[in-house]
Amino acid sequence: MHFESIQEFFAMGGYAGYVWAAYGISALSLLILLWRSVSQSRHLAAEIKNKIAREQRIKAAEKLENTL
Repeated sequence: MHFESIQEFFAMGGYAGYVWAAYGISALSLLILLWRSVSQSRHLAAEIKNKIAREQRIKAAEKLENTL
């Protein structure tokens, strides 16, 4: 589609509300997806780190128990 001016481009031939809303919803959806993915990844990494530390504490306690 060819536009004569920048105003015509932003008006999108009378369909600007639909077009820009679709772009906005798509961009917002992608940002939410990115945020959730990063958040879940960090949460999972912290959970794994805590589980490993807990297992190490359990092994150390068992080792100490066996020496008494």
